[in-house]
Amino acid sequence: MVKQTAYNYDLIVIGSGAGGSVAASIAAKNGKRVAVIEAGMFGGESPNWGDVPIKALLHATQLYDEAKHGTRFGIRSAMLSYNYPSLINWKDLAIKRTGAGDNRKYYEQQGIDTFHGTAHFLSPNEISINRRHLSAKHFLIATGSHVVAPDIIGLESVKYLTPRSVHSLMRPPKKLLIIGGGTTGVELAQLMAIYGTKVYLVEIAARILPQEDEEVGVLMERILKERKGVTTLTQTRVISVVKDGVAKRVTFNRGDIEKSILVDEILVATGRRPMVDIGLENASVAYTAQGIDVNEYLQTSARHIFAAGDVLGHSSHTHTALTESRVAAHNILRKEKIKPNYSGTPRLTFTYPGIASVGLSEDDAMKRDLAINKAMAPLNMIARSNTSDFRDGFCKIITDKKGVILGATVVAPHAAEIIHELALAVRHGMTASELATTPHAFLSWSEVVRIAAAKLA
Repeated sequence: MVKQTAYNYDLIVIGSGAGGSVAASIAAKNGKRVAVIEAGMFGGESPNWGDVPIKALLHATQLYDEAKHGTRFGIRSAMLSYNYPSLINWKDLAIKRTGAGDNRKYYEQQGIDTFHGTAHFLSPNEISINRRHLSAKHFLIATGSHVVAPDIIGLESVKYLTPRSVHSLMRPPKKLLIIGGGTTGVELAQLMAIYGTKVYLVEIAARILPQEDEEVGVLMERILKERKGVTTLTQTRVISVVKDGVAKRVTFNRGDIEKSILVDEILVATGRRPMVDIGLENASVAYTAQGIDVNEYLQTSARHIFAAGDVLGHSSHTHTALTESRVAAHNILRKEKIKPNYSGTPRLTFTYPGIASVGLSEDDAMKRDLAINKAMAPLNMIARSNTSDFRDGFCKIITDKKGVILGATVVAPHAAEIIHELALAVRHGMTASELATTPHAFLSWSEVVRIAAAKLA
């Protein structure tokens, strides 16, 4: 082990995404010698290929779709068209405006040293990077995760898309098969379908969005089919992929019946795997292929080494990684340790309508054998659904037998904004009665929350 007096840094952060960036900045502001190592593009997944570009495209796409169907409001827009390269330019501008993508200078301006390359632990306090050895008193591992292709015969021999590489397309494909009906797969299915692509959405589970309540998957499957022509293939396993001229032939099994279809492109939007191949065994850090093991303070088995974000192996949103990064920074800088508080953390899908949930789902409550009450208010019960001519959605609230809110789901326009009062309720143990008696602005989408809560009050 390197002697403390010989440390090059107080803290080395491996990974410049959400799990690492906040901690690096906090440590630097506290006068610590900090280095950030990034193997890919500085800023990580969220601003370069994930949240920011996908949401920028989704916003433009949904705006186009709403405008194109404006005839019912007296707007002559049926012949509206789009320019895909211009949409991509908008996406690039949105990335640039956030300042978080490709942001190496951001760290350097704070006095943080930056290194581009793959870090590899040599010992508990020393790493190698580009044939250079660096040492530190503390480390934060925030290497994130990467898309894992499912085990499908022939998939590796054909060129397939990922949620990252899909942004490189210069025009939407005519036919697209998406493997994975989770949040990312559903978002991209709706986006591409709006531009006229015939989309096949394959999900091995019994419904799309299997992590959400059943009502969510059922509703979104209907919306995608009726409004966008998406063919949803649930309880389906892709068996093989082969090139067929300029197209790709996909063979799948559904209900013990084998079928095949021709598509132009295949997009893999299945699970992700933590990036743990950085010599962790040399640092005595316990890990598996599913992620790094940490205690309640985000310390690894080597107590001076912390980990945050997707490398922990739990499916998380960017805001969760940011929370963990702040907690890790606190625990590195101070003797009194704190724990990340995950209660009230929203889960989001940026489709139209949006999907947002918090706390326990009904399935979660059943698995825990909890006695619950539940109520659901359809979106068409509020006046805003009439003035905006949008009725497909609901608010569902779950409480314990004393009326304390355990979880909630909102499917509505602006669901990502609506969910926060429910997140606050879950985090602070509020009751449905307290929520129901809180004035909600008339003609806001949030009135659906009050109605659902009133049913339980």
